[in-house]
Amino acid sequence: MSAYRIIGEDRPGRWLITCDHATNRVPDWVNGGDLGITSADMARHIAFDPGAAGVAEALGLALNSPVILSDFSRLVIDPNRGEDDPTLVMRLYDGTIIPANRHADAAEVERRLDRLYRPYHAALARLAARRADVAICAIHSFTPCLQGRPPRPWHVGVLHSHLDGRLSLPLIAGLQAEPDLCVGDNEPYAGHLPGDSIDRHALREGRQNTLIEVRNDLIADAASRAAWGARLAPILAKALQSA
Repeated sequence: MSAYRIIGEDRPGRWLITCDHATNRVPDWVNGGDLGITSADMARHIAFDPGAAGVAEALGLALNSPVILSDFSRLVIDPNRGEDDPTLVMRLYDGTIIPANRHADAAEVERRLDRLYRPYHAALARLAARRADVAICAIHSFTPCLQGRPPRPWHVGVLHSHLDGRLSLPLIAGLQAEPDLCVGDNEPYAGHLPGDSIDRHALREGRQNTLIEVRNDLIADAASRAAWGARLAPILAKALQSA
């Protein structure tokens, strides 16, 4: 099992589209390919970002730029966390205990780092370095409501660090100009987590960057994912021109 998929590596566009939580796949060498939770839980946002991969692929096509997608569940190991982050291997997530992770020791975490996390980030770093003016756009999705929490009203959110809002701020303005969208500015999450993918591959390297979160009930089928990719592409392109 590969740690990642790359689509359109030879595309000439300036963008690099990333999808850290593209799939809920569990390799067979991790607890026999079963984390010990139900198939319903494996289909939830705790295991991957539903719909995000399709949006990323459509966006890469529209922007004629390469796309890299993880090929392992975030519950196996989360590529959008630093190696020293305590949530790198989740033992409890949104009310669900992850049995295969409860007793994962340092050696098991290191094995997952070596076979999945590090190869993914090495490939991402290689793609990001292919041209000096690369702009990274990370695609994620979020659940409409966490257990026991109020509903989330945003259709789309843009996450950005206080260290670099060059691309995200004009992107937010462009999305807010769309009359039918409720846009989150660093919602539903805060925009900067030290050691995450944007921090590692964009902020530390001075690269233009943004992270887009689409509410996952809005991208539940192939047609809606393609439509969101096509809709985001010109807004992103315009934001980059003014960044």
